[in-house]
This record gives sequence, structure tokens and C-alpha cells, in this order.
Amino acid sequence: MKTQLVAGETIVKEGGANHQRGAETVGGRLYLTTQRLIFESHAFNIQTGPTIIYFQDISDVEPSWTKFLGLIPLAPNSIEVVGREGREHSFVVSGRDEWVRAIESQSTKTDG
Repeated sequence: MKTQLVAGETIVKEGGANHQRGAETVGGRLYLTTQRLIFESHAFNIQTGPTIIYFQDISDVEPSWTKFLGLIPLAPNSIEVVGREGREHSFVVSGRDEWVRAIESQSTKTDG
């Protein structure tokens, strides 16, 4: 992982993932820490660099479907992370229900 962790932050879960960024599906790794969700792209993508989502910026996390052309459901293997400002982040992951539960668990711990 290239992103620096902050004091007291630890990695809780990690795995390969694809992040839908506009028309490009960006391959990389998704990390769940005790404070945020971090996606780091592989260097060979057109759109590189991390996407960092702090728990306080998340309004909802739910299982979703990967869609062909953004319209036709293909597989139930994605999670949708919705930001408080309305921005949606879609990640294709293995074990989507486990990811949803883990993100909800960690974000609840930081809320209170």
C-alpha cells in the first residue's frame, strides 16, 4: 500500500477490486482501514492514483450489480458507496456482502 496511514489507523480488510471511473474500469486494490476506504489503482491504468473516502463522508453502502454499458446487469459482485454529497463510487469486489458488512462495522465504530 502506497497511501500513508495516519496515527492509530490500521488495515482491516484488503483485496483486488475494480473501480468504475467514468467510462474506464480501473483495476487495483481496495483497502478498508479503521478510518477510511482507500482504492489504489494499478500503474497501467489510464486513470491512476488513489481514491480515498473517509467514513464521515459516506451516507450509504450497499451491494449492487456490475452493469454492461452502465445499464445491463451482468453480475451481483459490486458494492456501491454513496457519499454524503451524492457522489457514487462503484467497486467490483470478491465477497461483496463481506465488504458491505466490514465497511458498515468500521464506519459505525468511528461514528460513536
